[in-house]
Amino acid sequence: MTGEHGKPPVKLSLPLEYQQDLFNELRSEDELVLLARGLGLLRVVINLLHSFDAAGNNLIVVVGADERENGWIGEALAEHAAVSKSSMARGLSQVNTDAMSVGTREKMYSQGGIFSITSRILVVDLLSKLLNPETVTGLVVLHSERIVATSIEAFIIRIYRQLNKQGFLKAFSDNPEPFTTGFSPLASMMRNLFLRKPSLWPRFHVTVAKSLEGRKKAEVIELEVPMTDGMRDIQNAVLECVEVSIGELRKADTGLELDDWTLDSALHRSFDVIIRRQLDPIWHRVSFRTRQIVNDLTVLRSILHALLTYDAVSFNKYLDTILAAHQPPPGSTRQNQSPWLFLDAANTIFETAKRRVYSGKPTEEESPASSNAFPDSLRPILEEQPKWSLLAEVLEEIEQDNYINPIPRDDSNGTILIMCSDQGTCRQLREYLQNMHVHPAEDLQEDEEDRKPSAMFMMRRKLRNYLGWKRDFARVSASLFAENQKVLDGFTDQRENPNGYRGKGPPNKRRRTRGGAASAGAGRPINSSLQMAEDKESQVASLMADIQPTDADAMQKDEVAVDSLEDMEDYFELYDMNDLLVIHPYDGDMDEHVLEEVRPRYVIMYEPDAAFIRRVEVYRSSHEDRNVRVYFMYYGGSVEEQRYLSAVRKEKDAFTRLIKEKGNMALTLTLDGAAPTDPQEQFLRTVNTRIAGGGRLAATAEPPRVVVDVREFRSSLPSLLHGRSMVVIPCMLTVGDYVLTPTICIERKSVRDLISSFKNGRLFNQAETMLQHYKHPMLLIEFDQNKSFTLDPFADNSFEKSIKSADDSRDLQSKIVLLTIAFPRLKIIWSSSPYQTAEIFAELKNKQDEPDPVKAVQIGLGMGEDPYEQQSFNTTPQDMLRAVPGITAKNMMRLILEVGDLREVSNLGEAELDEMIGREAGRQVHRFFNRSVFDE
Repeated sequence: MTGEHGKPPVKLSLPLEYQQDLFNELRSEDELVLLARGLGLLRVVINLLHSFDAAGNNLIVVVGADERENGWIGEALAEHAAVSKSSMARGLSQVNTDAMSVGTREKMYSQGGIFSITSRILVVDLLSKLLNPETVTGLVVLHSERIVATSIEAFIIRIYRQLNKQGFLKAFSDNPEPFTTGFSPLASMMRNLFLRKPSLWPRFHVTVAKSLEGRKKAEVIELEVPMTDGMRDIQNAVLECVEVSIGELRKADTGLELDDWTLDSALHRSFDVIIRRQLDPIWHRVSFRTRQIVNDLTVLRSILHALLTYDAVSFNKYLDTILAAHQPPPGSTRQNQSPWLFLDAANTIFETAKRRVYSGKPTEEESPASSNAFPDSLRPILEEQPKWSLLAEVLEEIEQDNYINPIPRDDSNGTILIMCSDQGTCRQLREYLQNMHVHPAEDLQEDEEDRKPSAMFMMRRKLRNYLGWKRDFARVSASLFAENQKVLDGFTDQRENPNGYRGKGPPNKRRRTRGGAASAGAGRPINSSLQMAEDKESQVASLMADIQPTDADAMQKDEVAVDSLEDMEDYFELYDMNDLLVIHPYDGDMDEHVLEEVRPRYVIMYEPDAAFIRRVEVYRSSHEDRNVRVYFMYYGGSVEEQRYLSAVRKEKDAFTRLIKEKGNMALTLTLDGAAPTDPQEQFLRTVNTRIAGGGRLAATAEPPRVVVDVREFRSSLPSLLHGRSMVVIPCMLTVGDYVLTPTICIERKSVRDLISSFKNGRLFNQAETMLQHYKHPMLLIEFDQNKSFTLDPFADNSFEKSIKSADDSRDLQSKIVLLTIAFPRLKIIWSSSPYQTAEIFAELKNKQDEPDPVKAVQIGLGMGEDPYEQQSFNTTPQDMLRAVPGITAKNMMRLILEVGDLREVSNLGEAELDEMIGREAGRQVHRFFNRSVFDE
């Protein structure tokens, strides 16, 4: 492509027609690009960035890119610069950490180039004019589906558009579904992005279809794999549990739209998240049973996924952990287990999963009539996943094909690429392929040619590990139960006070319990009333004897968990790409990178993924000299197939709705970031009517300003204050979060922050420092706008919570009362949402003096102390460290300065801890991290 205005040519890597059309559109005007998944969105973005980078003298900011995308964009821009031989290109610079100093960032911005900046740093730099918005050539926004009116990215775009009317603004997304929820969602998103034109590119777009189907297409072989009877039974049972759970949700009087709550939609990946989001506004009024069912849907959907991806032994182990997690607390007498566990279908799930691993071994003495008797021993079944044998057959077919046609006919490598859903499946397939020709000793009598690939060796090893894990798990459970029971017994002794009736009625009102007082106060057995039939020790011993390692097992190498990578030159070398099998998980746009790097001739899709099929289409159409054969595997009649078809249909429906809305959409008129204000109202807002003490009426042209702590930009409140025409000044404050006037300082807390601040005592210190330096210190308690505006949720009469959880809200209220008693001058502001907080701030600032940012920063600092000194420490690990026995506010700072992270703290020896924090504290910390869970 020849550059504009006679500039040297810029070489682009956009071989397909739709990519070129989209690029030319983007160069000519600002728009929101919605591209179907798998059609190479990042490639278009990279070429667009390169076209500006090669021209030089540009300052372009990329917003919303994650770490992997930054790595790929940086690498691709360097390659493009080398190919184009453009001396002006600077490549990508990342600004993603607070550790980079202000001076360094200012120097980088002044030199120009392409910058990928995290949102929190960018908004602070724009507001403080460290990065002047007027000098920015353009803004490129990725993942625009995440941008809502209160998001920090929308705040950035508003600041940019207010101060820069000439620079370009281009937004990208490959996820159309979020743009179709709500009333006129596309128009709302366009307003948030300050754009007027959407550009839609679905897979059925005429140009896209022509580009991908006009040339020689990839050869695709579809392989439908039948599930085993056990897998089908478990799947049907899980679906029955899901259906019953959805039915129970429908019965609950939630007052919500329930048309989408169907079994088909339950297969969608984010179904449980959508239900939770719908219930969030009334979560405090929802019964405990309903909340439990919502959580159960997540568990049931994870079981469906595990059934098709885990091997039989790992799946049974996973079910064991689910059953253990759903048991009531030790000593509890309440029946609070999930409802689905009491269905017949749940019994089918657990029994069938166990039968896939091992079953009873009939003895010679047993007659057919006594088949119901409990067997004395167990035998391993070790059912294999059906896809494994098919994968072995496909690899054998590929090997035969290579033998018949040994000379490569194209530019592809002879590499075989296997794509699957996650790293766990990758490890499973690698282990299977390594050991599929290893057979137990009893199978060695068969002829070498008659033996088929088998996972018997791998499954026997997994079963041995599972039986050892189960034994250890039982010991840990017994130890924890005994410890908890001691605590409960002691707690019960303290509460048995004849004068105290908290949590129960007075003696004369107490109802009699059937069976007498002894049964009423008795604790529950360890495994509760819901208990699966456990195997006897003799049975497990016989099973272990059957699967003892053989000589063939001993010859196989163990799994390498950690490799120190020392002496790499002696043990590592580059693979020959013509004889390589690569197993890789699906990884979004990074998959395109994998295809370009590996150049495979054969691709085996172990699990279906619509986006990857399109990536293969784009790859094949982009390279005429590379042939690709794709094997597409899926379980017939399974949730996997249904989920794949549902995802394709949802994306198509989303694009259809967007096309219809675009056709009917009125022109979106943006105000270029300026808030609509009445000039008279703006003048009156700046009138100072404080005439006491000989003052006089005065009017100032400057808008109201608020000094905000830079750590507060994680919340949406600074954006809302800016939207109310206030000047937001970011500073590193030592005292308070917001300074509204010279006398008003506000500490903002969400309810979750409030609870944690009370626990670690930080709030009392903050209140004390505010009282020392400000006349009107205030504590703002801010609630989520989508949740209840109350500290004490409505109780569900059908379920009495445990003593601790029932007292949580009461405990929080009492702590707030104690805080007000300790600091009478501290005012408390209650706000139902960030929107109301912005209104409250505007009222508090009315007719008041403006704060001085320099003075606000200096308040609370010692002589020569740097306000940015504490910024490099992460608050979350500090909170975790405070919970460790022996850690106090005094010795914690010494640990933070001496030790890098929590892992290092946990690995310190007792002598090292003694030197840092003292003998007694060091002993407590060392005991905490080194205590064994097996100990009584």
